[in-house]
Amino acid sequence: MVSFKEFWTKKTLLGLGLGQFLSLLITSTGFSSSELARKGINAPTSQSFFNYVLLAIVYGSSMLYRRQSLKAKWYYYLILGLIDVEGNFLVVKAYQYTSLTSVMLLDCWTIPCVMFLTWIFLKTKYRYKKITGVVVCVAGLVTVIFSDVHAGDRGSGINPRKGDALVIAGATLYAVSNVSEEFLVKKADRIELMAFLGLFGGIISAIQISILERKELQSIHWSAGAALPFFGYALAMFLFYSFVPILLKTNGATMLNLSLLTSDMWAVLIRIGAYHEKVDWLYFIAFAAVAVGLIIYSGGDKDDDQPCAEIVDEEALGNKDFEDEASCSQRTAGGRWELKDERR
Repeated sequence: MVSFKEFWTKKTLLGLGLGQFLSLLITSTGFSSSELARKGINAPTSQSFFNYVLLAIVYGSSMLYRRQSLKAKWYYYLILGLIDVEGNFLVVKAYQYTSLTSVMLLDCWTIPCVMFLTWIFLKTKYRYKKITGVVVCVAGLVTVIFSDVHAGDRGSGINPRKGDALVIAGATLYAVSNVSEEFLVKKADRIELMAFLGLFGGIISAIQISILERKELQSIHWSAGAALPFFGYALAMFLFYSFVPILLKTNGATMLNLSLLTSDMWAVLIRIGAYHEKVDWLYFIAFAAVAVGLIIYSGGDKDDDQPCAEIVDEEALGNKDFEDEASCSQRTAGGRWELKDERR
């Protein structure tokens, strides 16, 4: 264990503060999606579409102004855009079937997925203490599933188990997206990442809307009660996407997803205060498990074991091609990049 002074470093405080800001944004998107579901509006891709449009306009304009060559291949962003769109689609779709609290809790499945992917592809090493913390968090998630089955008549949705499955699938895609963004923001450029994510995300979303949600959009009676949560979701997601790369670059994908755990607590307050719903007692056991797992995971973190990708001087990379930036990487026999990274 580290001392109190060693733990409360400037980097840790900034990471925690930014993480809680992002947590509140995620909670607000959950609240908006839940409100739309209550009004019978089922257009998950359309909700995310305006976020991608905002990203493309704001960060695309910045790219055009800078007139810099791409630091990463365009098809990396295309694949990332596809994964991100479908992840958002599955999680937002889940609000049609299960409760706000269940979505927020089960979304934490992203954490063990992120750890597994960083271990496989970024060569991150985790000690048993951190693995134990994640296992305890997952135990809390399993408790949520049993809670949904046990409290099927307490506002948990029309099909809680289907909703839980959609959230877990979406959270897995989120993990792939988070790890990919962590790699790209450290090896390429944040503005470039956001611009192309918005561009390709918007194109993919538009195609998906024309196929799956065209009739749904036509049937919506656009009132203030429907428009506010719809566009509020887009604005909150735009802010979330804008600040996520900063936390990914300084603290990594695992820190991001651990910080978002507190969104579950905010979700419960919304459910009790705004919806006047009863919360099943198993949720509190799940909260306790998640909190204990977070404490176990956080114990013993050190700043001196920084990932190699974090100490790359972004400006020194200049306009070099993405695949030529190998100062902290080594080329494998199969032509794949590997980053050497060890986190204590």
